[in-house]
Amino acid sequence: MSIQCQILTESEKQKIHAESIRILEEVGAKFHSEKALKILKDNGARVDKDANIARIPEEMVRQALKSAPKSFVLGARVKENDFQLPSTYSGYVLDNGGIFTRDFQSGERRRCNFQDLIDFSRVFDEMKLASVIWPPSVSEFPEHSANLREDISSFIYSSRHVQDELSHPKEVPFIVEAMVAILGDEDTVKERHLYSVVYCTLAPLVHEGGMCDAYLELIQFDAPICLLPMPCSGSTGPASLFSNISMGNAEALSALVLFQMARPGTPIIFGDASGSTNFSTGSFLEGSPEMVLQTAARGEMAKFYNLPNTQGGCLTDAKEHGPQAVIEKLITTLPLVMLGVDLVQGPGALEASNMMTLEQIVVDDEIACLCKRLKDGVDMSDTKNYFEDIQEVKPGGHFLNQPNTITACRSSEFLMPQLCDRNTFEQWVELGRPGVYDKARNKVKEILASPQKNPLPDDVIGKLEDIMHRADEELKE
Repeated sequence: MSIQCQILTESEKQKIHAESIRILEEVGAKFHSEKALKILKDNGARVDKDANIARIPEEMVRQALKSAPKSFVLGARVKENDFQLPSTYSGYVLDNGGIFTRDFQSGERRRCNFQDLIDFSRVFDEMKLASVIWPPSVSEFPEHSANLREDISSFIYSSRHVQDELSHPKEVPFIVEAMVAILGDEDTVKERHLYSVVYCTLAPLVHEGGMCDAYLELIQFDAPICLLPMPCSGSTGPASLFSNISMGNAEALSALVLFQMARPGTPIIFGDASGSTNFSTGSFLEGSPEMVLQTAARGEMAKFYNLPNTQGGCLTDAKEHGPQAVIEKLITTLPLVMLGVDLVQGPGALEASNMMTLEQIVVDDEIACLCKRLKDGVDMSDTKNYFEDIQEVKPGGHFLNQPNTITACRSSEFLMPQLCDRNTFEQWVELGRPGVYDKARNKVKEILASPQKNPLPDDVIGKLEDIMHRADEELKE
């Protein structure tokens, strides 16, 4: 018996879809890409070239939904870490909000550096439900080649699927060359899906030109695209959850149409990272219940369209480790897991995705495991009917010595948390009164003190470093 959760009824999903079509047909979306506008016009959209707006008819949406793959694999450098979409459980995407971090030694808040990227990658790599790495922003890298350096470095230091953004078509040959260096040839690159890109529309209803053109190049290599609208209800989106969900859905559908018209069969992940507005400051909130209601609803819309999905979750507006972070991350994770979304994007992040810390990555994996256990529910199969044990123990006895009990204590039916303390008070005091973050810190130390698992061969690393150096030079303005 797996526990189920529902945000939208079937009629409400139909209502959101109808409203999204109305937005696309009557308002349209702005594309800062001549190539995109031509593709859309050639396939039936009404294009206003002066305003760069394409109004997209419902038939184009139907066609795009029909050609988009319903399942595919996000390949990892280590094949056993491949992630199948759709998934039988919710996996996790390391949040790329690491503009800042809290220094692991001094505790000071500072910009992320290259060593942080290495440490984040290695720690996340060993989390139980880690699935996809979206690397942090590294302040030391040249701005014009930073995306490539972050992504290629992630290939070196992580064995998970790598996902990130590209901002210009000139970056595409370098990322493809990096995948060829790892996999051997372009055919295998197309087959393995080692790298995917995040496509963030600019709310409300705008497509940025450089990113759009880059992805129109990249899809020739069958790279999956994660559509991730981020409308903020009350600021960049309407001050109504229903309307904001509908507008975000329209943004995602407009991108789906573009990439399916450009190359039918392009793998698409139907995602969302909507937020709500802090009405006292105008800032973007990620740890609010309104945020997860929207991303959960969009997760249901992805299932309505029978498309794989990634939803923003496991997020917080807390500025430091502690109760607020745990509370907000729990409430922004559990609904998504109960709905059965494929991927939750947010582990490691604090401060509305502006900060990432090593300890939070470990704490978030504990939250993820607890949520998964709740989702898995109660096993009601005949193999779990222990009537004979009850019959043997009889009234007044105990079950501690039963063979089934010995087996159960090592099974997945009874989760053993890694961070939550279950000792007696006296034992806890004797251990030094450790808290969740204390244990997480010790886990980080343990991982970083050990050799990197699954390293790439030195000759491949050399090729990747050469690609990054050439990108530094050739991508200069």
